[in-house]
Amino acid sequence: MAITTSGSVTQVSVRPFAAGDEAAVLGLVNADRLPGQPETSAAMLAEALAGRSPVDTGWWAELAEPVTEVACDRKGAVLGVVSYATRPGDGAGFVLWLHCREDQAVAQILVARALERLGPRTVHAFEFASALTLGLEGLPARHRPVTRRALEAADFAGRDLWRYMCAPLPLSGLPSAAHTTVTDSEDPPGRRLEVRDEGGEVVAEATIGLPVAGIGVLWWISVAPAARGRGLGLALLGSSLDVLAGLGADQVILYVDDDAPPGDAERDRRAANRLYDRAGFTEVDRLHSFTRHP
Repeated sequence: MAITTSGSVTQVSVRPFAAGDEAAVLGLVNADRLPGQPETSAAMLAEALAGRSPVDTGWWAELAEPVTEVACDRKGAVLGVVSYATRPGDGAGFVLWLHCREDQAVAQILVARALERLGPRTVHAFEFASALTLGLEGLPARHRPVTRRALEAADFAGRDLWRYMCAPLPLSGLPSAAHTTVTDSEDPPGRRLEVRDEGGEVVAEATIGLPVAGIGVLWWISVAPAARGRGLGLALLGSSLDVLAGLGADQVILYVDDDAPPGDAERDRRAANRLYDRAGFTEVDRLHSFTRHP
């Protein structure tokens, strides 16, 4: 096929990923790297190619072996990459990840290629986190506008699901929680913090991820309903960030799933957003997932 770029016509072909494409694909992936994300390594790429991820592990285990393809110009230079798979359990298809230096024509070609290969089925895109990132469970819509438009032009409907935030460490001025115990966490690998009341009941808990290239993740923090309104959430946040800093982190990221419909008190994240804003976190982007029905 041919695409027009800057007034000229360039021949583009799509072929399976080969071992010699590794460096070019890493360049494409890292060109899209967000603040608070480590540089994608060869080992991380190998895990993504194999269909494995340390985050959303169960979702990846349900997929058939991913297919990864690259778009090349007539000289063989790699312009873009897309990885896709099917889920045998329900027949759904998935565009797992796509990178093209936000070139509109290449993005459209790669989306079209994945849809052609997946066939007439419901297809989801950027539905869960790959091994290429530290937990980016969606497409960062502001940083990847071209990819978003390519999906929407192919009749994908987007859903704004996550708030992605970042902060430097250490953060000053935060309190610490008393009576906190810290234990190892296996899934995800890291530490689990618990705060107990005088009766030994857990009233607040948090999970943090081991730092990667100096970047730690606050995966989860919660306070029991009966213990809310006392500043315990802020204190536990302070303790969690202290532990991350002690493990060598100089940055911390987190994700807030604040897509609950109005009136859903159980998933209302307004208090969480206020907590992180008050503590000094900055919103980097909003993460979107997409679905296209046949």
